[in-house]
Amino acid sequence: MIDITMDMEQYDCPFIDTSDDYGVTYSAIHWDFDRAARELETRLVVEGDDRVELDSGLQALQAHDNMHDCSLLSKRDNVAHIRTAIAETEAMAAIRDHDGYITGPFYIEDGSELWHVGFDHDDTADDALAQLEWHNEFDVVARESADLPDLQSLVQNAGAAMTLIEGCRDLSETERETLERAVSDGYFQSPRSATLGNLADEFGVSKPAVSKNLRRGQRKMIERVVEALDELDED
Repeated sequence: MIDITMDMEQYDCPFIDTSDDYGVTYSAIHWDFDRAARELETRLVVEGDDRVELDSGLQALQAHDNMHDCSLLSKRDNVAHIRTAIAETEAMAAIRDHDGYITGPFYIEDGSELWHVGFDHDDTADDALAQLEWHNEFDVVARESADLPDLQSLVQNAGAAMTLIEGCRDLSETERETLERAVSDGYFQSPRSATLGNLADEFGVSKPAVSKNLRRGQRKMIERVVEALDELDED
């Protein structure tokens, strides 16, 4: 398997066009290609710089020439959940013409898209990239080859990876920010380049308060790490 990550600018993609014109970003949470209709069906989270930008971006998205259907599922403040169906783009056709497939969620911001695609062979990947150059601008951010043992390990360890991700989600915003600042400031280094007093001053709280937030965050993450290690041992 050849896994390629690209920073893509499609000229006929509604999401790229509207993210270039308005302060909105798109994160795919589900996607499926309808072969009969030659449409890409998606469910996305749309985040606007503010409510006005979100509403303007959604209106432009619905009116785009390449948009076949756009339904609002929910909206709160400057974030919306939408379902869409767009016509096959030039880039999508190039990937599909060479038996390529999407390997991960895409993220679109400021007129470009981080796109993950896969191919079974190097030569077909090269041919697809050559065809993509006809009608699109893109940079290959990463290109990796995965053999069968690598793929097997990826599948077997997916559960452990999700356990770690859930641990990150368990953190409160304060706990996460405290851990991030402690790491970036060197609190966990030896010797330390930051103290509890330094962190307390940065957050405007007492040393006991910042210590409590650190301990809670560390406990949650360590518990999840131990769970992940157990899952790895079982595999």
